[in-house]
Amino acid sequence: MGTRITIDPITRIEGHLRIDCEVNGGKVTKSWASGQMWRGVEQILIGRDPRDAWAITQRICGVCTTVHAMASVRAVENALNLEVPLNAQYIRNMIMTAHAIHDHIVHFYHLSALDWVDVTSALKGDPAKTAQLAEGLSSWNRNSKHEFAAVKERLAGFVGTGQLGIFTNGYWGHPAMKLSPEVNLLAVSHYLQALEIQRYANKIVTILGSKSPHIQNVAVGGVSNPISLDSQSVLTIERLMAIRTLIDQLADFIKNVYVVDVSAIGAFYADWTAIGGGVTDYLSVPDMPLDTKGTVFDTPGGYVTGGDPATFKPIKAFGDPYFRDGVEESVKHSWYKGGKGALHPYKGETNPDYTDFQDNGKYSWVKSPTFYSKPAQVGPLARVMAGVATKHQPTMTYLNKVIDTVGALAHTKIPLSALHSTIGRHAARAVMCAVDVDSLSRQWDLLMANIAKGDTKTFNKPTFPKGEISGFGFHEAPRGVLSHWVVIDNGKIKNYQAVVPTTWNAAPRNEHDAIGPYEASLLGTPVADPERPLEVLRTVHSFDPCLACAVHIVDSEHQEIVKVKVL
Repeated sequence: MGTRITIDPITRIEGHLRIDCEVNGGKVTKSWASGQMWRGVEQILIGRDPRDAWAITQRICGVCTTVHAMASVRAVENALNLEVPLNAQYIRNMIMTAHAIHDHIVHFYHLSALDWVDVTSALKGDPAKTAQLAEGLSSWNRNSKHEFAAVKERLAGFVGTGQLGIFTNGYWGHPAMKLSPEVNLLAVSHYLQALEIQRYANKIVTILGSKSPHIQNVAVGGVSNPISLDSQSVLTIERLMAIRTLIDQLADFIKNVYVVDVSAIGAFYADWTAIGGGVTDYLSVPDMPLDTKGTVFDTPGGYVTGGDPATFKPIKAFGDPYFRDGVEESVKHSWYKGGKGALHPYKGETNPDYTDFQDNGKYSWVKSPTFYSKPAQVGPLARVMAGVATKHQPTMTYLNKVIDTVGALAHTKIPLSALHSTIGRHAARAVMCAVDVDSLSRQWDLLMANIAKGDTKTFNKPTFPKGEISGFGFHEAPRGVLSHWVVIDNGKIKNYQAVVPTTWNAAPRNEHDAIGPYEASLLGTPVADPERPLEVLRTVHSFDPCLACAVHIVDSEHQEIVKVKVL
């Protein structure tokens, strides 16, 4: 038996995740991913009006907010076979793409970059050489000697006081860190710039959704945004023009900084294209609907097996039976009452049954989803695989740019198979961020053109029949496939299940004891220092875990957890 590593909690993620590994001969040979909270939102929804579900499920998480709203209304609309006006689709699409862009930027720079960037090494960087390097990579207007010198001085102030602030507790000086001082200085500078840029995406969400997080404008049947050319109290041309400016600012940063930085780090860490692959069966869904029924989309989705785009099976529309019939969840190794085998979400149960952490038994609050009885990896890499399989031009354009840049910097040809890795997930996310910002621009154009035709409709009123109906809604969220499943009986919710991206990726062993994507991706990972398991964090962070979506908390003793005083 080798060395046992327990990292609890994993930081720079949303929620509470525990990772256990056994290390033998300097590599991970066994792993466990454990969600450490319990989600009880499904029970809260029982007996409620389906039109309220989106507002409640949106509170599953403070990060993945709009995505649950969208999947929820789509589930109810699917059950009712209800169409959505074009304007509502475009507004929803703009909110979703802006939210995704925000998530992508924050994930790379603020949650993951410090796994690859040695902040203290940046103090040795030469601002002039850094500027020369940066200007050779892109035309970003803040890649100047003056900018890098200012960042270096600011960073020296942190270190000089012994207080690293946001850079505290990094594995600085770790043997797995490879970047030169100049590249580290470049990355730290862009880290700080990204703190400013990510706000632009949130502003778009706020203008359209009234607030962020937790938008207020969604409704079963469309959106509640009245469109007017002159009234200042609703969605006006003035507000839409402000969004256009924000889109252009985001596009500049994404294409000239984010995509370039990920490519550069991928070149310096080319060995990580052979680490962290894990499950290479990929599941994604089409999104950004361009019609009222959800049959035409701006981005494709489907299922790829063995990492081979030639195996691609498309998911074609909202309500597609191929997706509907393939999803099940097991609780064999999860802290829930089971014994019924893997269940379809329409029949899903969420009844807690806590034991201690059992290596061969139950050890997580996360369930184990499968697609036709097999684990699947979801996320931007799955989207890229669907884009490659369908020759989706925006995906291919940015993917080729990343591969070509990495190849030029690494002085070697990069194969598509290199994406099945830890660094490949980051590359795929940068690609999809660029695809998303272009899609956001297109949705803006489509909305403006449709308004110009005189169409200002944004809502179709739902009508609930007597008896039982069921429906599901999916959304390709930043972290991957999100689906909500609802059973409605006489206008009230009878059952509700949310199968979220982190549930797919952080799944414990399933009904057949097959390991999930996190666990599989860690096998074979080199660990230079078990006391500082940076390499494990690199791979886990590449998935962008969101455990609040996968699980939620409960106090079984009914003790008071917190008291809020309203002044």
